[in-house]
Amino acid sequence: MTLFSNPTCFLSHRARLVMAEKSISIDIVDVDGVNLPEDLMDLNPYHTLPTLVDRDLVLYDSRVIIDYLDERFPHPPLMPVDPVTRAQFRLALFRIEKDWYSQAEHIENAPDKRSATRARKVLTESILASAQVFAMKKYFLSDEFSLVDCSIAPILWRLPVYGIELDESAKAIQKYMDEVFSRPSFQLSLTELELEMRQ
Repeated sequence: MTLFSNPTCFLSHRARLVMAEKSISIDIVDVDGVNLPEDLMDLNPYHTLPTLVDRDLVLYDSRVIIDYLDERFPHPPLMPVDPVTRAQFRLALFRIEKDWYSQAEHIENAPDKRSATRARKVLTESILASAQVFAMKKYFLSDEFSLVDCSIAPILWRLPVYGIELDESAKAIQKYMDEVFSRPSFQLSLTELELEMRQ
């Protein structure tokens, strides 16, 4: 099993975090977003990262990859068994991708300072609007670490890079970050370049 991963991309980080959480032994091939290896370009018609290769199976959407890893390696489970709670978690994943990931991509790829500032403001407001949810449980929506946390943590780790500082109203979010960032799996999931984001 091989994961083609960008060492600074939050989508790749999300997949690496799931693998670390489940102690999956896998070859990780670091690829910068520009110079893709030819074999990756042959495997993935969209030429995107991350890309997971498991024998004859090739997956190239980070959400599909983390779902697959959770089902292929069921212990520890990172999604609830109950269908209603599972649907709520899937909806949370959808909202994180729609509201947070889209703004993070705008910040990273903004054509000018003004659009980056706008995206930064929207992302900050969206994170702060979730403060009460962070305060309710140990992790996001749950007392157990889940795929939702694997999706949130890479964005929160990058806040200093995005120029986002959370204010006093974000104590619950700060507590959550301290909890998640200190997990051995989270530390294992970080590349050297990601470690430098908070030094």
